[in-house]
Amino acid sequence: MNDVVDRLRPGFVVEVASNDGYLLGHMVDRGVRCLGIEPSANVGAVARERGVPTVTEFLSPEVGAQVRAEHGPADVVVANNVYAHIPDVVGFTQGLRALVADDGWVSIEVQHLLTLMELNQYDTIYHEHFQYYSVASARQALAGGGLALVDVELLPTHGGSIRLWARPMELGAAVSERVGEVIAREQAAGLLDISGYGQFADRVAKVRRDLLAFLVRAADEGRSVVGYGAPGKGNTLLNHCGIRPDLLAYTVDRNPYKHGRFTPGTRVPIFPPERIAADRPDYVLVLPWNLKAELTDQLSYVRDWGGKLVFPIPSLEIV
Repeated sequence: MNDVVDRLRPGFVVEVASNDGYLLGHMVDRGVRCLGIEPSANVGAVARERGVPTVTEFLSPEVGAQVRAEHGPADVVVANNVYAHIPDVVGFTQGLRALVADDGWVSIEVQHLLTLMELNQYDTIYHEHFQYYSVASARQALAGGGLALVDVELLPTHGGSIRLWARPMELGAAVSERVGEVIAREQAAGLLDISGYGQFADRVAKVRRDLLAFLVRAADEGRSVVGYGAPGKGNTLLNHCGIRPDLLAYTVDRNPYKHGRFTPGTRVPIFPPERIAADRPDYVLVLPWNLKAELTDQLSYVRDWGGKLVFPIPSLEIV
């Protein structure tokens, strides 16, 4: 957000699905007028407590128009990690258009379908997601609500995301070369027609076979295997592979609210991270694989007793 302020110098910023106001808190600190739109009443209350003005609403064309009438048009509208959660994409996008000034900017961050497909990231597919966006499909969705895609940035978050920059269609703003370059990559990967999707199921099945083969072999050899992390994507992986405590003794997580509980469906116990150093397992299966670089460094102490880290996606890797 600081980059947005430095580059665009906005006078008014609106964030949709603003959660507890963490992001807009940076705007408050810098003296930029801002407003959050957050449908969860309790979460919005937390944002207001931290000094971030917040409206408790789901965004729609009507709500967008109402906010614009009461607060004025926004120079920048931000919608991070929410665009994939919307069943009515056109109505939501029309709401974004209603919020933004006629010469303003809309910034949307969402997981990139290209990396999901290329890196076998099937465990990031959730029931709560209604769409998975390529830049090509996002451009079409935005146009349906009156916004033109003018630029795109590739981000490492969530295993590979895109930041879409859009402006009102009638502005006729110039389009960055990066848009065409990324769409060309998507076309080369076969994502603009059915051809790029045909082998995905086979690659997903191989992820399962390879991981299960490793776990069964480790169990037969008397090797101990525990997990690190209890993220949502980890639950998808564990349930898809049918992994239970006979193959994965337990997992650990830094969130104290998960301690003493179990992973949904597979009933793998969850303990504090300190359990790993105490037990000195042979292998640690890293479930939040998207944090590979960070966690390889954070878990470097596992090498002290000859232990190894296991990353299941995009393909089985033991380090």
